[in-house]
Amino acid sequence: MQRKTFRDMQCPIARSLERVGEWWSILIVREASYGTTRFDDFQRRLDIAPNMLARRLNALVEEGLLVRRQYCDRPPRFEYLLTDAGRDFRPVLWTLLAWGNRHFAPEGISAQLIDRETGQVVEPVVIDAVTGVRLDPKRHIPSAGPVASEGMRKRLARAAAFVAGEPFCDGVAQGVSGADIDATAETAGR
Repeated sequence: MQRKTFRDMQCPIARSLERVGEWWSILIVREASYGTTRFDDFQRRLDIAPNMLARRLNALVEEGLLVRRQYCDRPPRFEYLLTDAGRDFRPVLWTLLAWGNRHFAPEGISAQLIDRETGQVVEPVVIDAVTGVRLDPKRHIPSAGPVASEGMRKRLARAAAFVAGEPFCDGVAQGVSGADIDATAETAGR
């Protein structure tokens, strides 16, 4: 049986999970962001089977999160380095780290982020890059983008109504008009 693919879905979360959703992939990107570059080091640090590691590394290279570069001619040896897309994933890792500490570390914190200059512990938050405002689930809602399909628009309108605590029936959020949804999508597209 073939695995379902999210590659062609409109949802950016689904598309992202297609690239990094398997836990080994996220842990490999974590290790690469910590400076691990060589196959043997990934294998040792993650205690992962060699065949699984080879598959995951190849997939991450194919998806553009890692680049494979030869560092030795005889015998041929390769290292794996983060690409821009891989480096852009670091804040996701930091947010997962903080979320894991908050919800799944009953024994206490084993890893945390610190400010390199001050040594102070930092708590990652997600902010709007334009306004600097911290994202808040009560204030910020999912919205359809300019190329969203009708199905995506309805699904995101339902999500927005749910977040706002508004009833939603027959594909229309009560109190939210189609024009409101389109205006929100237009504003989000700017």
